[in-house]
Formats: sequence, structure tokens, C-alpha cells
Amino acid sequence: MPDIFHSVTSTPLPSQSAILSIYQSTNLQDSFLIQLPKGTSNDPESLARFIFSQQPAWIAWLTKIRDILVAVVGLKTAKHLASLAADAKANRLGIFKIFSKNETEIVFGEDDNHLDFRLSVLCLSGATNERDRRLFFSTVVHCHNRLGRVYIFIIAPFHRMVVKASLLRAARVGWPMGPGA
Repeated sequence: MPDIFHSVTSTPLPSQSAILSIYQSTNLQDSFLIQLPKGTSNDPESLARFIFSQQPAWIAWLTKIRDILVAVVGLKTAKHLASLAADAKANRLGIFKIFSKNETEIVFGEDDNHLDFRLSVLCLSGATNERDRRLFFSTVVHCHNRLGRVYIFIIAPFHRMVVKASLLRAARVGWPMGPGA
């Protein structure tokens, strides 16, 4: 029997997410769901930070390759974004700018010449059962030009692998606990 807390499922964008209608048109839209065990933190920002801090090592290697390739065409690199995040006043989650947050969702991402994207970490509890706690990691991308469309076509399969692996790794390590857990 599969462990529901170590299973990532592709799902439509949740209707409660702020990123659902952020762009008039999208070139990539995906969402992944993982169940959260009882006692896990409800804070979407701390969960998002935890997900990024627990990523498998191969993701850093993949990011370095991406940076080498995109620097040639003048796109923002992770190194450049990390330099922005180093500013103590920066409102960022890792290398990404935070656009909004509330008690159930944090929205972060970046804007560039070729495309804009938003990521969302949304935490929801079931209407009838507090134990039915779900985390949705969702992405929407809006491309501005041909370079953006080619880029997202190439990167989309890797993006999906990274999101799934990051969620599974966070679950295996053990989610941060909430107050009183």
C-alpha cells in the first residue's frame, strides 16, 4: 500500500490559488499535490523555504548547466538572482521575489524579458477533516516572445521533475512541525 504522505500527484490548479488568474494567457500551467501529515506547519512560507532547503543535490548541478546555457542569450541566471537575494532588505524566497502571502498561500517568482512566472505554495485543510491537509505547489508561466516559448518548451520537463523530486525529498526528510505539534 503506497504511503499517501510520500506520493506526489499532478492536479489542476486549485481554484483557491491567487495564481489561477494572474495572466490572461499561459504557456505553462501545472500543479502538484502532496498530503501533509498531522502536526505539519500550516505556514506556507516556512513550508516553501523548507522545500527549497531540502532539494536533492542533482538540482544544483542542473541549475549550473541551465545558467551556463542561458547566460549566452542574456537571461537572468540563478547566480544573478542569488546576488539580489543577498540584499538583507530583499523580500525574497531563496532566489525568487515574493509577490504576496497570506495565511494559506505564498506567491513568488520572477519577471524577465522572455517570460514571467509565478510559483505558489498553497496549504489547505479538508472541509470536514483537519487531518486531510494538502500542499499544492503550482506554477504559471506567461511568455513574451519566441525565446520565452522555446525556453519553456525545453525546460518544462525538467521543471516538473524538480518540483516532484523537491516535494518527495521534503516529505522523506520530514516536514517542519507547527506550533503545539
